[in-house]
Amino acid sequence: MILARTVDYPVEPIAVYLEHLIVTSQSPSQGSAGKAVFFIAIGMFGLYAIEFGVVGILSSIMDRYQVSIIEAGWLVGFFALVIAICGPFMVIGLARYDRRKVLVAALAVFAICSALSAFAPSFLALIAIRIPAALLHAVFFSVAFTSVRAMYPPERAAHAIALVFVGTSVGLVLGVPITAWIEARISYEGAFFFIALANLVAAIGVWFMVPSSPAKSKADSKLPFGVLRQRPLLLAIAQGICVFGAMFSVYSFAAEYLRLEGSFDGEAISALLVVFGIGGILGNLFAGRMLGRNLFKTVLFYPIVLSLSYLVLVAFGGADFAIMLGICFVWGAAHTAGMVVSQVWTTSSVSDSPEFVTSLFVSAGNLGVMIGSAVGGVFITWFGVSGAIWSGWIFAVAASGLAVLSRTGRETDAQRSGRTASAH
Repeated sequence: MILARTVDYPVEPIAVYLEHLIVTSQSPSQGSAGKAVFFIAIGMFGLYAIEFGVVGILSSIMDRYQVSIIEAGWLVGFFALVIAICGPFMVIGLARYDRRKVLVAALAVFAICSALSAFAPSFLALIAIRIPAALLHAVFFSVAFTSVRAMYPPERAAHAIALVFVGTSVGLVLGVPITAWIEARISYEGAFFFIALANLVAAIGVWFMVPSSPAKSKADSKLPFGVLRQRPLLLAIAQGICVFGAMFSVYSFAAEYLRLEGSFDGEAISALLVVFGIGGILGNLFAGRMLGRNLFKTVLFYPIVLSLSYLVLVAFGGADFAIMLGICFVWGAAHTAGMVVSQVWTTSSVSDSPEFVTSLFVSAGNLGVMIGSAVGGVFITWFGVSGAIWSGWIFAVAASGLAVLSRTGRETDAQRSGRTASAH
């Protein structure tokens, strides 16, 4: 799942680039690289739209296949589980191949899976059709950012990665409302065709704009398991799982929550989710600034902020449309900020094997999505749709506790390293 590696690139400059994205441009000498980044960003949008776009049409899927809300939630949960289990191994296994061919092949698979999803004859078939896309999710993410770094000199790499990050953010926070709007205004099948088209356009652009890369030997593709012995990384991964569990306990059922609690129709829900997405993009920017100022405090207090947004949602969930616009904006800002917060915390926990650590973060995030959506669905079954909020709160408490433990582990390792250095 998820975001660009941040070990080599400070958060603050990335936030600044994002804020000024609309007025930035590439120099003539980097025109081809700029176009490549543009199409990779479209691919990032398509990647996350195929994973989470079904959230916006969950009600239609339930009606179409006569499944319960907890069963429908597995469209996101099982997709995430496949990424969590297979992601790091797929990344390493395909690392020796030409990056351009891997990117185009992955995008082609995303497009085909999206198109076929529109005509799935059964719910199980729909889940099965999405599996190939899930297998290549972490591959596309990892190879995309590796390709961008390779196309730019070090002083320009952070800027280019920020541009790709926009595609990631837009896919994460606007993929759902866009598919909901298309389903409401055009057709159920149209929502899937839109995602397929986005990935197809990205594939064509990547093929012509991204340069080929030399093949690597098998010796360069070994899994660096040594980093898994480092306690700060393990605690950060556990904390990231809880953060995503807190986020997706509720977000996996966002459209259904708004329909049942607010009695909104499809078009109103689509508009609310668009506002949610806008809040999410701004929330990412704000989180980036806070992380640059104080990493630990931001990581510690983020779950509290998310919990407060859920409290507002519960208190005013049945309000009129105008009030819900403001609530969804706040909810979206709090929700989406968790992605960059947990990513920075995880990738800053160790300095070794950054690519492998990034793939571990992607797996941890998707495992959190799977667990959060599953537990949220169970709580909905027990307590009604508002039960998802309680699931989110439980994961948020665990995330704050693990942040404290993770920081203690980092301080302990730092002190141990200091004593070792002084001894020598």
